Amino acid sequence: MGVLHVLAEGLVPSLCAACGRSCRPGAIVCTRCGRRLAGADPLCGAGPPGLDRVWSSAPHEAVARDLVAALKFRRLLPVAELIADRIQWLAPADLLSGEIVPVPTARLRSLARGFDPAAEIASALATRTGLPLSACLSRSGGGRQVGKRRAQRIGHPPLIRTRGKAPRSALLIDDVLTTGATLSSCARALRAAGAIRIVAITFSRRL
Repeated sequence: MGVLHVLAEGLVPSLCAACGRSCRPGAIVCTRCGRRLAGADPLCGAGPPGLDRVWSSAPHEAVARDLVAALKFRRLLPVAELIADRIQWLAPADLLSGEIVPVPTARLRSLARGFDPAAEIASALATRTGLPLSACLSRSGGGRQVGKRRAQRIGHPPLIRTRGKAPRSALLIDDVLTTGATLSSCARALRAAGAIRIVAITFSRRL
């Protein structure tokens, strides 16, 4: 069986999670997509209401957009490891502190996928940084945000609750920042539960 496995790896090339082309064995993206992602500039700013700061590793376009889709809709979980690597390498050191809090996905969405994308990224980042992981938020209501117009997202944000006491310093982690409505809901819940400092890091951000 071991020989067959090795032969199969030699005959079936690894495929890039972004473009689908062949790439070196064990790689998540091909050399071309890796270079394109490396050339994407991070985005930073004050962020949505309720947050002290927000930082995103890339605009939500090209390779970054394709990787988010690969994780969320094609269930390519190794992409979360790549995202965590990029965040660890590029995020300002003063933001990578406190307790890592994944932005929660609605329970039915998590059950349908079999995983929570933000939780996967947060877990991988916690492993790399040594920061504690606090899954203290839950989500309900608001429906699916994908496909909604900006006004709908802002006017009908998801309902976020805390489970127990919130960390005093919270580092929210999500895959994409769109309108910021979900991050603001998370911030309100965390403030009400005792959080003092709330910053957010996302892999990508829609411009």
